[in-house]
Amino acid sequence: MKLCCPDCHERSRIREITPVPLRRKRMVNVIMIWALIALFILQPGIAHDGAVSGASLFAQALLPYLLPYIILTQWLLKLPASGTNSHGWLRYLKAYTLGSFGGFPVGAVTVSEMKRNGQLSAYESSLLLAACHAPGPMFIVGYVGLELFGDTLSGWKLLLAIHAANILFFLAVLVLLSFRIRDGDRQPSAPERKLSTAPLLDAFKESSSIIILVATTVVFFSSLGSVLTNVIQAAASVEMGIVKTAVLSLFEMTSGVQSAAQHFYGSPIFPYLIAAILSVNGLSIHMQVFVIARSAGLSLRPYVIGRIFSVAAVPIFLYLLL
Repeated sequence: MKLCCPDCHERSRIREITPVPLRRKRMVNVIMIWALIALFILQPGIAHDGAVSGASLFAQALLPYLLPYIILTQWLLKLPASGTNSHGWLRYLKAYTLGSFGGFPVGAVTVSEMKRNGQLSAYESSLLLAACHAPGPMFIVGYVGLELFGDTLSGWKLLLAIHAANILFFLAVLVLLSFRIRDGDRQPSAPERKLSTAPLLDAFKESSSIIILVATTVVFFSSLGSVLTNVIQAAASVEMGIVKTAVLSLFEMTSGVQSAAQHFYGSPIFPYLIAAILSVNGLSIHMQVFVIARSAGLSLRPYVIGRIFSVAAVPIFLYLLL
């Protein structure tokens, strides 16, 4: 049968050469996107309130702590390296120190930049992506420890539990996989771009794009979490505190922590619930890490496994410390 126009012929040709699983995946994505658009249209007030909450959260709790650290980290990484052939543990220590103490997603930024600079191989970078991933000390000790737990010592114990899980995971993966990897995979790769002639200016440029990514994900997922919370509450007869905490924790970590403090404060499980929420991270943080890691060509499998391990390990370590 003759097709009516060249466009129809082209669409038909594309359908013929596109594998069925890809077409199904695309169809699922399209349906999901239109469903979310409909939810936002039907609940504009809830969506607006969630977006405002996310913007306020970003401006008050994330931006003041995250931006200065990202700029300084980027500035340091833009400086000419003393040498890419230094001992592995020195490079790992540098990545862990810079990446694990600035909050999310500084770890992904640090590891990706070191891979581009030729200081880490793709294999090392992928493993470090999972290990160099922790909330900032100021957030854990100041906000979670002092304001939620009531003392800074509990905040320090939670921070120690998070880093203990990260280090244990990294060491375990190195031991299990080291005999499978060829020696060439452990060698730092050649730099992917020329050395910066203006490190500070380039640091500001790179930091601005990272901050925009963080702001976008926080606002979007905060709004989406608010809308879905309202839908679930209306559709099912469930306790609001549980639903709100679970949904917000899935989408935006800080909002989930705030909801847990509102509904579960004083409960015996409260500290461990906070530890679990911080380990889950939420889709907002995961999306930030995925975008940054993909831009550097890093494998995300160690990161996913690391997050699953942290969800189980961090609350246990915190229980032992408390």
